[in-house]
Amino acid sequence: MGDDAHLRIGELSRRSGVSPELLRAWERRYGLLRPERSAGGLRLYSSGDLERVRAMQRHMTQGLAAREAAALAGRGAAEAAPRQAGVPVFAPEQARAELGDALEAFDEPRGQGVFDELLSTMSVDALVAEVVMPYLHDVGERWQRGELSVAQEHFASSVLRGRLLGLARGWGRGAGPRALLACPEDERHDLGLIAFGLALRERGWRIDYLGPDTPVESIEEAARRTAPAVVVLCAVRPEPLEQGAALAARYRVAIAGAGAKLASVRGVERLTDDPVTEAERLVS
Repeated sequence: MGDDAHLRIGELSRRSGVSPELLRAWERRYGLLRPERSAGGLRLYSSGDLERVRAMQRHMTQGLAAREAAALAGRGAAEAAPRQAGVPVFAPEQARAELGDALEAFDEPRGQGVFDELLSTMSVDALVAEVVMPYLHDVGERWQRGELSVAQEHFASSVLRGRLLGLARGWGRGAGPRALLACPEDERHDLGLIAFGLALRERGWRIDYLGPDTPVESIEEAARRTAPAVVVLCAVRPEPLEQGAALAARYRVAIAGAGAKLASVRGVERLTDDPVTEAERLVS
């Protein structure tokens, strides 16, 4: 076995931002990956596999179909691929700007189109971590500074919430560990929680999502019925999170959102605002 072949598919996924399922599909359909077998039969990937995945992503952001992108990446022509006229290389800042221009002008069809285009060329992890969450953070800051109206903030959040929940369809299926996600009572900001659930789903977990403004008693009932591997609570204020402190005595509990920094709750894990990084850490 080559000395360079040491990455399992989970690590290859983490480094590339492409889900394991999509990596396996690219390997099966296009022969993009060339794993070797360890003495114990594990499929191990090399830095060459990682570079081909990244090259394929670059070609796809330039407008090439997946089969063409895989062929170029497989030939090691990552830097020599021709660009289609007028098709820019993906830049997160530009993607966020285009999405914001549409949503802040109340142009829902154009916003949906921008989202569709991004989804066709990016993994869910990359879309959430590089576009959606940074944009929503920026929207919140500009609203606080008075640069965006309440109507603009609500419209943008509503459209993106709908799209993220669309991606979440079927996230309770499978055989992986279960995560119970909820915003406690009086807490309605759930976009970050949905994004975290999508990142967990990309790593094979099943999601039971209770949504915003959920009484603690209802969260406890759901936990008794589903026996989750982790309960994740999210809130912008500390008080709703403190209501769920008793859950930590019986379950693995993680808290997220701005309130997690201030909540006086023992025996819980505190998550940062990066849903992909935190999902990777939680499952490792």
